[in-house]
Amino acid sequence: MSEPLPVEVRTQVVAFAAETLAGLEDVEVPASLVAVRRFTPARRAKQGAVPLAAAVEHDAIFRGRVAEWVRRAHPGLADAVMATDGPPAAAPPAEVAAVAFVLRPAGWEDLLAVAATSSVQAAVSAKAEEAAREVDRLTDALAAVQEGGRAEKEQLRDQLATARLETDDLRRRMRGSAERVRRAEQAAQEEIAAAAADRDAARALVRAAEGETRRLRARVGELETALAAARREGRDARSLDDARLRVLLDTLMGAANGVRRELALPSTVQRPADLCATEDGQARDPFSAVGPRGRPDDDPTVIDEVLSIPGIHLIIDGYNVTKRGYGALPLQAQRVRLLSGLGPLAGRASDAEVTVVFDATAVASRPVGVTAPRGVRVLFSRLGELADEEIVRLVRAEPSGRPVVVVTSDREVAETCAAAGARAVPSAALLARLER
Repeated sequence: MSEPLPVEVRTQVVAFAAETLAGLEDVEVPASLVAVRRFTPARRAKQGAVPLAAAVEHDAIFRGRVAEWVRRAHPGLADAVMATDGPPAAAPPAEVAAVAFVLRPAGWEDLLAVAATSSVQAAVSAKAEEAAREVDRLTDALAAVQEGGRAEKEQLRDQLATARLETDDLRRRMRGSAERVRRAEQAAQEEIAAAAADRDAARALVRAAEGETRRLRARVGELETALAAARREGRDARSLDDARLRVLLDTLMGAANGVRRELALPSTVQRPADLCATEDGQARDPFSAVGPRGRPDDDPTVIDEVLSIPGIHLIIDGYNVTKRGYGALPLQAQRVRLLSGLGPLAGRASDAEVTVVFDATAVASRPVGVTAPRGVRVLFSRLGELADEEIVRLVRAEPSGRPVVVVTSDREVAETCAAAGARAVPSAALLARLER
């Protein structure tokens, strides 16, 4: 078979093959159609059309089984195709050609040619009918356009008549406007003459005003000179009052210091040396107010005892605390929550210095303008450094003898700060104190 099958014939042959394939045993299915056999019946003829058509054309055994199915399913048409006098004239040419292609009677190629010719004629007839419908549509459109053109022509005629009437009216109004313009020009000339007279009078007034302005400027200069002199005298008087006030304050401060020395009153400010030695000369522990070690990490009373130490500097490892308490929040929310809790705590411990150190490497960009509560200092580590290094630097910068406590659960930071003289408190203690 050198010529391709017409589309209608090929579709019918594939349908025969798909129905035949559904009724075969597994051992009877050709190897090329094993995959097609797994398709559902609805998809088999559509998605397996190519291998089914190839099997019918090239596999004589499979074509024989298809022929048997056709004889069972369409016995009348099969007998008519196999008869010598040809199939009935009422049978569809595509279906007759498909049966002939499967059964292969004598002259089956002629039946295929008839089907192909019939298919071509049907396509030509369909195109002719479509062309006729298109001609009818274009004819109707042309008639509609012609009708619209006639209506538009009538509309343009009406508009032209209206425009002519409006033109005549405009001409009459232009003649009246020309007369008004002439009268307006005459009135304008009279107004120009009056304006020229007013201008001369105004010039005279301007000259008189300029003379008055010069006189006033001279008066202003005199007043400014007098004001400058008055200001100098006022500054001299204030300087004298300030000097008298300073002498009075120095006298009062000297008298107060003399009374304190005479009465041996203690100073209200403790210095590092006051915290390092007692009256008997023995060194004392500045953390004596803090209870013994070994208590639970989340004991909130440790923080209260630390803040009760005079002159204490409390250094907090910011993210070490927040990530243990509320690490699910964004970093900005962690900072806000920690600082809002430290504000009241620092307010109650007026003698304590509180510093919170955050790690600048933990954020995409270094925060700027972080709002800190009163009594709390907020620091970020330097570029390329961790907060741990900044905390150690702060501890080492403190003078010897000042009590320093570092709130962190980082063992390395705690040990380094302890070696520098500070004491470490677990982050859980501060979290428990803030939640109390």
